[in-house]
Amino acid sequence: MQALHIHAGPKALAHIREHGLRPEHIGVIPGAAGGPKGLILGPLDRFIFGEWLAQSSQPVDLVGASIGAWRMATACLNDSVTAFERLEHDYIHQHYEPLPGQKRVSAEQVSDAFGQSLQAFYGGRIAEVLNHPRYRLHIVTSHGRHILHRENPFTTPLGYAGAFLSNAVHRRALGGWLERVMFSGQCANLPFDTQDFRTRALGLTEGNFMPALQASCSIPFALKAVHDIPGAPGGAYWDGGITDYHLHLNWTAPAQGTERAIVLYPHFQQNVVPGWLDKALKWRHGATPFLDNTIVLAPNPEWVKTLPNGKLPDRKDFMTYDRDLAGRVKVWNTAARASQQLADEFGHWLQNPISSMVQPL
Repeated sequence: MQALHIHAGPKALAHIREHGLRPEHIGVIPGAAGGPKGLILGPLDRFIFGEWLAQSSQPVDLVGASIGAWRMATACLNDSVTAFERLEHDYIHQHYEPLPGQKRVSAEQVSDAFGQSLQAFYGGRIAEVLNHPRYRLHIVTSHGRHILHRENPFTTPLGYAGAFLSNAVHRRALGGWLERVMFSGQCANLPFDTQDFRTRALGLTEGNFMPALQASCSIPFALKAVHDIPGAPGGAYWDGGITDYHLHLNWTAPAQGTERAIVLYPHFQQNVVPGWLDKALKWRHGATPFLDNTIVLAPNPEWVKTLPNGKLPDRKDFMTYDRDLAGRVKVWNTAARASQQLADEFGHWLQNPISSMVQPL
């Protein structure tokens, strides 16, 4: 069974018909939020960054939220293939036991453990990420405003309830509660237009890399917010996926001829959902002109049914397997190994990028 589906916006499809797809055509690679679902992208990441893009020399903007930020930061490390293998291993084997006297793992406990994991992963190597000769990293965070400016056990749930209701009326109304704050390395300009949503653009430095990355992965109520990131406005910062779940952004990476013309998006589904609060709002899941230059690499939904439990790994597995770490590790490892087929099929298609095999977004 074919594992990989390739979807393209109209301009990207026209590009493939005229020029095919070569590594020098890529200007942006987004990394979506989505937790364990991102595990199936490991083989694609290793192929794209470890083999394919290495055949070109143009700058590429890497934009990530949550696990996507972790993936994109990992791409900037020396020997990224080994680093991606470690990311996969560390993510699959994460496990949290309730402290004595507690029935559940607390958000504080998860945040502390995750911060230690990031320190072990990137400690002493932040300069590699920030000074990569080709890749400019952009980390997405969600900064609380007004009642969400500080995390509080009483006001934060009320704030997110207000954010949900406002977002249901209009996505831009979410900006009254949360703003998109981008941390960008190498003083790089953002590769997308920011008129769609309230946005701040700040520098990513050695001093704020760790808290910015942890904030981008800090799911509300599952982890604690990160407060007062150095070089940024004060207040609480949460998961970048809240404002930009799948990075449905108005990509504007400059192109010279065909160079840097394409946004290449390894994703775990075809739909590019704007914000985390839009997951249930199906009318916001369709493609827009923002994605005209985008190619999405996504698993075939029928192939997904062949994975353990008939689905992608997801956060519900933590509850399903509870303290059965070995059971969850086995299931997630099986899915990660099976996803090698995605990378193999993409590599094969690149040898003869037939446009008839590409589906519209």
